[in-house]
Amino acid sequence: MNDKKASNQMWGGRFASGPAAIMEAINASISFDRKLYAQDIRGSIAHSQMLAQTGIISAADQEKITHGLNTILAEIETGTFEFSTRLEDIHMNVEARLADLIGPAAGRLHTARSRNDQVAVDLRLWVKDECFRVAEALKGLITAFLDRAEEHAATVMPGFTHMQAAQPVTFGHHCMAYVEMFARDLSRVRDAIERMDESPLGAAALAGTSFPIDRHQTAKALGFREPMRNSLDSVSDRDFALEFLGLAAICATHLSRLAEEIIIWSTPQFGFVRLSDSFSTGSSIMPQKKNPDAAELVRGKTGRVTGHLVGLLTVMKGMPLTYGKDMQEDKESVFDAAETLDLMLAAMTGMVRDMTVNTAAMKKAAGAGYSTATDLADWLVRTLGLPFREAHHITGRAVALAEDKKVGLDRLSLEDLQSIHPGISADVFSVLAVQNSVKSRTSFGGTAPSEVRKQIRYWKKRLAKA
Repeated sequence: MNDKKASNQMWGGRFASGPAAIMEAINASISFDRKLYAQDIRGSIAHSQMLAQTGIISAADQEKITHGLNTILAEIETGTFEFSTRLEDIHMNVEARLADLIGPAAGRLHTARSRNDQVAVDLRLWVKDECFRVAEALKGLITAFLDRAEEHAATVMPGFTHMQAAQPVTFGHHCMAYVEMFARDLSRVRDAIERMDESPLGAAALAGTSFPIDRHQTAKALGFREPMRNSLDSVSDRDFALEFLGLAAICATHLSRLAEEIIIWSTPQFGFVRLSDSFSTGSSIMPQKKNPDAAELVRGKTGRVTGHLVGLLTVMKGMPLTYGKDMQEDKESVFDAAETLDLMLAAMTGMVRDMTVNTAAMKKAAGAGYSTATDLADWLVRTLGLPFREAHHITGRAVALAEDKKVGLDRLSLEDLQSIHPGISADVFSVLAVQNSVKSRTSFGGTAPSEVRKQIRYWKKRLAKA
């Protein structure tokens, strides 16, 4: 066996030319960082303009650079640009093509810049743009919930703890819980934008540059509030990407909880909601089945987003300052998490608007499980002045009696209730009806339809200003 053949076997059949092929495969990132092309070109144009205005390069060279970069942008967007793995990444692919187009002037673009600050600004721009997209998607989902909440402000349903019927609430109130949750997700997105609104461009490799650059100019040109204030930190941290993955994981978790409820509610055993064929599939063997696949996929994709967060945290945890090639692992996780979250938000917004609510099934279930027991206890405290613990005990006996008689609390006779406590009067039946129970919960943030409508008005105004 000759040495070349032995070497190829050692390195594996996939890598025909041995170690060099393996290095090229592990080192190249163009297969995924090409997604940064628009941000890379945008950053390069801003950098070249600054170089010209500070006198570091000539205006003529800057004009050639800008024209060449815009040509490359058009080529990429029309699909005629040829990406090469031999050129490793998006930066070198663009730079090589620029040299083909404009000649030696292309070599001046990289003055006072490194791929370290270049990739940092590209990814930061991309994540910032994605945050704005997520914010708009969240506003759409919140609006969908506000519309359903307004429609069902007085629709009674069971509220659950431990997946057991606890107290009656309204479906509008339940929808408003998700308004609050997704509004916090929206605030996290905006907070993240505020923190990442600083430009790393101009930090160069790690120590800054001796050229008289104007980092404030490039920051402003790229839409950042200001430049980052430490060149080491500028190129070495990816906390903006981690923060995006963190808020994405939290938002995905909220979406998953909602998806789980839709899955449960759409079962024949509950029958609270029904999804149209647009968000359901059938069974290949059971013709009666209608499966909530869209909701199940939202639930399943949550693990994917959370996994990306854990993955990048693990990459960054052992990184000394400043840059290491490990950081190349930041992009695929961010890109995939963003794409996944965008899809999850779109699917859930569609399901919330699409689902048909079975108000009769919800109302029937709202009265099951002695859900107004707390109302009875509260009545005993409020009307008879009993300590709550004593009222709790009396109510427990009433529930036990209702179970024996196989009736609801509101179906017990006055004599039945007075056999447990003689002070109970006919007025107690005013609180044992589900509808009355719900109407009585008028505390701030409570489930009473009047309070639900108040919160809807508040969020509509707040969202209009967002």
